[in-house]
Amino acid sequence: MGVIHLEIRGRVQGVGFRWFVVERARALGLGGWVSNRPNGNVELAAGGASEALETLALAVEKGPPGAFVEGVAKLPPLDEQKLSKPFGIVR
Repeated sequence: MGVIHLEIRGRVQGVGFRWFVVERARALGLGGWVSNRPNGNVELAAGGASEALETLALAVEKGPPGAFVEGVAKLPPLDEQKLSKPFGIVR
């Protein structure tokens, strides 16, 4: 079990990026959330099995069609107990 907390930079808003993350995270059985940030980036926090978290991290490096990911930065980890299921979008 583990937690990831990431900020994704690039063309990641207005291209279905959050729904892309939600679908992948739920399919992997992860808890947590994804959110657009005011600076145009996307932030996500997910908790669950380490292998599932690695799979999600790899998926967000590419993103959905129409997205262009310039970079992914690790943010300070959050408490896994605050990452509820089902994985969802925070506005």
